[in-house]
Order: sequence, then C-alpha cells, then structure tokens
Amino acid sequence: MNTGQWLGLVTGILFGFLLQKGRVLRFDKQIGAMLLKDMTIFKFMLSSILVGMVGILLLSNFEIITLGHKPMNVGAVLLGGALFGIGWAVMGFCPGTSLGALGEGRWHAVFAIMGMVAGAALYSELYPVFKSTVLAWKDYGKLGLPEAMGISQWVIVPFFWTGIIALFFWFEKKEL
Repeated sequence: MNTGQWLGLVTGILFGFLLQKGRVLRFDKQIGAMLLKDMTIFKFMLSSILVGMVGILLLSNFEIITLGHKPMNVGAVLLGGALFGIGWAVMGFCPGTSLGALGEGRWHAVFAIMGMVAGAALYSELYPVFKSTVLAWKDYGKLGLPEAMGISQWVIVPFFWTGIIALFFWFEKKEL
C-alpha cells in the first residue's frame, strides 16, 4: 500500500470511531433523524461539513489538492437524492453508517451494503438509458456556490459557519 492508501485507511478508521462515539450508528438516532425528532445525526454531519469545508479550502489554497466539481445536473441530483433517501428510510443506514454498523458487529447492515453494491451495478448497466433521459435534463456544468454567486469561497465560509452554529443553538433550545 502506498502512503495515500494508508492515510485513507487511517482516516476511515478514525471516521468510523467518531461515528460510533457520536452514536450516529444507532437505529434510534437514524429513525429520530428521519422523523426530525433527534438532530444528533444532522449535528454530526453539519460539524463534519464545517470542518471539512475549511480543511479542503485550505488544502486547495496551498495547492496540496486540486478541487474538481462534479457537474450540477438536475436529473442526477433528483434521482440520486431519491434513491439515497429511499435506501436510508428502508434500511435505517446511509453508506457510512452501514459500514460503521457492520464494524460494530451488527450483521443486518450487510443487507444495506449489498443493496448499495447492487444499486451501483444496476446504475452502471442502465447508464446508457439514464444518459439519454434523466441525465439529459438540465445540466449547469461544473458549478459551485462561489462560481454561481461570483464571490470568493472565503466570503461564503463565515456565513455557513454562522448559520450552522445558529441552527445548533436552535436545536439545543428545542431539545432536539
């Protein structure tokens, strides 16, 4: 294994540990999130986004990594979001939490993982059909929020941080 693979493995193990410690692998937390009665998972995800946003932008600014946006395709977003939501609702796991649950020894997570693999294989086989239908809907190209607004990403960061921290306070006030 090369250095990048070792770093990926260590990062994955650390992320799994944090998922477990944050209790976001628990079924009651998953159901609470879907019913908007327990915001533990949302708090975890939003915290990860805030930290990752700054880290990725710093790595990009120091030219350690190169950012490459995926195309903003309305059909792909709608189809992918619907499939993700259906899978999460049916199995009670998203991709990360299913692997974390398996790591905890909860063998029923295997069904969620098999569903993800089967879904990826099915998508691969149906890609020619999707390319001329759903993926042919509106495609805005490689577009990010800074490009859409015509401002620096560092102007957007404080607004995201402020908004998400305000949301955290609101969650706590509502005891979510």
